[in-house]
Amino acid sequence: MKLIITIISDDDNDPVSHALISANFRVTHIASTGGFLHKGSSTLMIGVSDERVDQAIEIIRASTAPVNDPMLKRATIFVINVENFTQI
Repeated sequence: MKLIITIISDDDNDPVSHALISANFRVTHIASTGGFLHKGSSTLMIGVSDERVDQAIEIIRASTAPVNDPMLKRATIFVINVENFTQI
């Protein structure tokens, strides 16, 4: 099991979240701020099986808006091992 933590612009939150949910991923959205000029950003937490990590990352890649400036990044993605997962 993995936890994908994705930091994206607020503008990309809806299209990325909807695309992930449409592909049967569970997504938790956290409003966040940071980076250059402290622009609004969204942090998405996505719990996935090991086999679906690449699929989730590809959906994120395909659902974010393209940027014109090569110095700007569309998303920052962390993939973390999850030792235990419980829903109550």
